[in-house]
Amino acid sequence: MSARFTSKVPTLEDYWRSVILFGRNVASYKFALGKCLLELNPPSGQLLKLEDLALPFATHVADHLKLADKQGTSSSSRFLDACRQFNAGEITRAQLIDKTVQHGFNNVIDAFHVVGQAPIPSKFFVDERNSNQGIRITDELSELLGRTQAANLPGEIESRWRLVETAWELGISQSAIAVNYDSASDELFTFDQSNRRKAVTSSRPALSGYQKGKCFYCFDDILTDSREITPDVDHFFPHKLKQHGFGPMIDGVWNLVLACQRCNRGIGGKSDRLPTLRLLERLARRNEFLIASHHPLRETLILQTGTTEASRNNFLDNMHNRAKALLIHTWEAREISEPLF
Repeated sequence: MSARFTSKVPTLEDYWRSVILFGRNVASYKFALGKCLLELNPPSGQLLKLEDLALPFATHVADHLKLADKQGTSSSSRFLDACRQFNAGEITRAQLIDKTVQHGFNNVIDAFHVVGQAPIPSKFFVDERNSNQGIRITDELSELLGRTQAANLPGEIESRWRLVETAWELGISQSAIAVNYDSASDELFTFDQSNRRKAVTSSRPALSGYQKGKCFYCFDDILTDSREITPDVDHFFPHKLKQHGFGPMIDGVWNLVLACQRCNRGIGGKSDRLPTLRLLERLARRNEFLIASHHPLRETLILQTGTTEASRNNFLDNMHNRAKALLIHTWEAREISEPLF
C-alpha cells in the first residue's frame, strides 16, 4: 500500500479500504466476505457462525460467476464448483451451505486483514472457528458501519470486484486491463478478445475509495449511492478542451475525479475553469496512489500518462500549460475539511 495514501493516523475507513482496494487478489472471496459483513450489519460482540455466513457468502460468489466464470487464479476450486452446481440447479441450497462451510472459508478468514505482508492494526472480526465455528464481530466493525462513509463501501467493493474478475475473464493480469470511460453512460468499459466493447462498472464507486469518499476539491463527504445528491464525475481538465486540440485523452481515467455538485457546477464552482497548480499536484498524487497499488486501472493510467512518475508529472505539467494558454483563468475551491491526499 502506498505510504502517501495512508494518513498519519489511519481511520477505520482507511483500514477497511486498504483491505478491499489495495493488494493482489488470488480469489474473489475477500470481496464476498466484505459484502456479507456490510449487509448483515452485526453488532459488536456477535458470533457469526460459518453456517449462517455460508449462504449470503456463497450467493454473492454464485451471482458473480454468472458475470464472469473465473473467480480466482487457481485452476480448480471445490467451493467454486459447488457455486456453479447451485447455479445450474444441480445441488440444493442446503447442500451449498454444507459445501461452503467445508471449503469456502479456508483461506479468506485468515487472509482478510492482511495488507502487504502483515495484518492491519484494527480488525473487524476475530477468528473463532476452532472454538466456536465462526467469527466474532469487533467494536471496530460496528463503529465503521455507523459512520457516514459506510454508505459508499458496498459500491466500492462491487466496482473493485468487477474490475478484478473482468481481468481474469479476459485472461490478462489485473494490472494490464485497459479501461476507458463513457461519459454518456458513466460507465468504465474495456474490450474483449474479439474487440467487442464490455461494460465493467460505474465510474463513481470505482473512484470513490481512492478519494476516501471525499470531494476531490473541497474534501466534503460524497455519497455515491445518494439519489438526491449524486457526486459528479468531473473532468479535471475541462471537457470542452476535447474540441480544442486535446482530443479523446480528456476522457481518460487519469483526468476523472469525483466532485460534489457545489464544487463542480454550483455558484462559484469550477465549471469549465482550469484548477490551480496546487490541485494539479493533488491529481498527480491521486493517480500515483492508484498506480502504486495493484489496482486494475494501473496499466490504463500508465498508458495514458507515462511509464515513470517523472514522465507522468511532465505530462500533467505540459497539459496544464497548454490548457492555461487557452482558458487563462484558474480556479480553486474553499476546502470544507482538512485535505486527506
